[in-house]
Amino acid sequence: MKLLVIEDEKKLAEYLRRALVEQNYVVDVAADGMNGLHLAREGQYDLILLDVMLPVMDGFTVLRELRRTSKVPVLMLTARDKVEDRVQGLRDGADDYLPKPFALSELLARILALGRRSGQNTAEISGQNVLRVGDLELDLLRRRASRTGIRLDLTAKEFSLLALLMRKQGQVLSRSELAEQVWDMNFDSNTNVVEVAVRRLRAKVDDPFDQKLLRTVRGMGYVLDAEGA
Repeated sequence: MKLLVIEDEKKLAEYLRRALVEQNYVVDVAADGMNGLHLAREGQYDLILLDVMLPVMDGFTVLRELRRTSKVPVLMLTARDKVEDRVQGLRDGADDYLPKPFALSELLARILALGRRSGQNTAEISGQNVLRVGDLELDLLRRRASRTGIRLDLTAKEFSLLALLMRKQGQVLSRSELAEQVWDMNFDSNTNVVEVAVRRLRAKVDDPFDQKLLRTVRGMGYVLDAEGA
């Protein structure tokens, strides 16, 4: 899928670009409404992530102008989360609305949902639906995890953490990389939430089974693969 991010906050725009590229999306970024509208009209995008508070031309105006000629799905991302703002965005033609701050896992789930709803790139999306490492299987659309056919009961954060580790199977991911991808932009790096989440995930994914998939690499981070420890 090819995505357009229209966001003037540089840190957030770069965060989104990097995170979406990691998920194998092709991503373009525009820093103001006018440039974003131009790219949206000229490019062939499958989905647009659109901020409301933009320089030159605000997001609502961009959306109204875009809807004159295009039906491309638009997901609005904004700190303006009042009901009237959401209603205005939906009335102007937005397909979904996600208030800031948000977790990357929720954003990715909404992107998948909008992709399915629009019927675009169905084969590509379907190919990314199920992840497998050894006898561990993760169905991204049904939000189900299983090992040797046994259903694993995961929390939302554990599911997102496992999905990231499985996408990057065989690669050592640092604590900061996991935090940046699974938790939102306001993640407190001084907490031990990553270690706690990994420990709880391991208790469900590894402890009941003979072969261990999730390993700690001392001084570096965590890796999930079928080689075991």
